[in-house]
Amino acid sequence: MYLGVDGGGTKTAFTVVDASGTLRGTADGPSTSPALGVHGMDTARTVLRDGVTAACRQAGTDPTRLKYAYFGLPAHGESPRLTEALDALPAEILGHDRYAVGNDMMCGWAGSLGLADGINVISGTGSMAYGVLRGREARTGGWGELFGDEGSAYWIAVQGLNLFTRMSDGRTPPGPLHAVLRRRLALDADLDLVDVMLLGRPGRTAVAAVSRYVSEAAAEGDAHCARILARAGEELAALARAARHALAAAPDEVVPVSWSGGVFTEERVREAFTDALAACPEPYDTRPPLGTPVVGAALLAARLAGEPLNGHPSHTD
Repeated sequence: MYLGVDGGGTKTAFTVVDASGTLRGTADGPSTSPALGVHGMDTARTVLRDGVTAACRQAGTDPTRLKYAYFGLPAHGESPRLTEALDALPAEILGHDRYAVGNDMMCGWAGSLGLADGINVISGTGSMAYGVLRGREARTGGWGELFGDEGSAYWIAVQGLNLFTRMSDGRTPPGPLHAVLRRRLALDADLDLVDVMLLGRPGRTAVAAVSRYVSEAAAEGDAHCARILARAGEELAALARAARHALAAAPDEVVPVSWSGGVFTEERVREAFTDALAACPEPYDTRPPLGTPVVGAALLAARLAGEPLNGHPSHTD
């Protein structure tokens, strides 16, 4: 059996598949980002151990009997210190060295495009793009919420929070977002936003969760929020275009592009993304994802074991 693990800034998914491509066990856990404070690596170790154990138990096996495993983890490859620690971590959990570790962007690409050439754009808590073309690889974005991650849930949330302050001051006419955030964040006064979102020091995931209220306000007719979501889609399309350039695709070459991450469930973002790519002078073939990132991790595990699966894993009857 093969184990796939897809870590992320919000949650971590685990799946075990057999050689026929049947899903035998799954589990979910919280974020495995090693950047979550001073105890980030300890948290990642616990989340991974619990998730691997649960998925293997459901599959009727144990970690030591897995043929191969692939762990797609946040921050891998972005810091020499963290990468070294993340590379060693699975051995403690599995009890063997039949595994590989990579950045979680690999899982999104493998799942959405089935290991085929093309570009996958990720937009969850953060954002980035990863592509493969004739053996070349390219990554764009993923710079973090402080000065990057455009088009991500965190970015959308920050734009929405800024819009709220403008509405409160009268710099922008009040729209539905003002009432939505007052209600959803339980603000007795507008200035309470400082206490809730700054002095209260909410984590990255909690800030990103505010993006859903931007979507809610857009659905209620807030034109400014609708524009934020459209801009998110355009920013994500820019990541895909930059990845295409880095992959040195020919000007007239049709490059497949797919997506992964929760932000793409927002129709306004998805439509703006596909519309922006369709308006480009270079051609793209935008495709709905074939499968999830955790399925992509399982596909990578099987391929690295030298026994690639035929098609995407599916649930047993």
